[in-house]
Amino acid sequence: MTDVAARAASGVPEVEASTHPTACPSTALAVFWIVAGLAGWVVSFLLYLEYIGQLAGTAPLISCQVSPIVTCGPNLLSPGGNLLGFSNSIIGIVLFLGPIYAGVSALAAPGGLRRWYWRVYSLFLLGAVAFVHVLAWRSVFEYGSLCPWCMVVWVVTIPLFWFTLGWTLRDGVWGRMPQLGAALLTWAPLITVLDYALIAIAAQVRLDVLGSL
Repeated sequence: MTDVAARAASGVPEVEASTHPTACPSTALAVFWIVAGLAGWVVSFLLYLEYIGQLAGTAPLISCQVSPIVTCGPNLLSPGGNLLGFSNSIIGIVLFLGPIYAGVSALAAPGGLRRWYWRVYSLFLLGAVAFVHVLAWRSVFEYGSLCPWCMVVWVVTIPLFWFTLGWTLRDGVWGRMPQLGAALLTWAPLITVLDYALIAIAAQVRLDVLGSL
């Protein structure tokens, strides 16, 4: 007799899925976390090399000077590019290990991990996506330039947040909201594209990026 049948026979109500102590993302989502984390880590490392090159006056490993507007220098050496007193690229090098670790953890524990673990991870991604939007705003409206490597970090972080949010809501990490989570997960690609478009349109209107190329 299954556990559910045993509960029904004994008159004990079935426990709702939201009370289950673990949750497990799909393999595809876990692999996406790993790939996105690796991409973000590599780009953060390139940003760090560019930052060192700017300070030392040496040629970067891969130049990010595309035009007077699309360039790394002004952003990397700005106060916003050194928010904690050191290059933001170092923050990326450290924190992009998070999605890699989360993805590997999910693949290594097919039975799922505790919900508090995924809640912490989700809050981590919320902070990350808020941070990149602040940096995007300052790049467009304060510094008047767009850092190519920084934009790759934005491209990686934004879908990390939206897809993960959809999964956590659908699978009860934050409670019973399966319909909202399923809808958000379905529309996550479009939401991600619209997020990109909002930044791109603001940059074009403010800076005329295409005209500078």
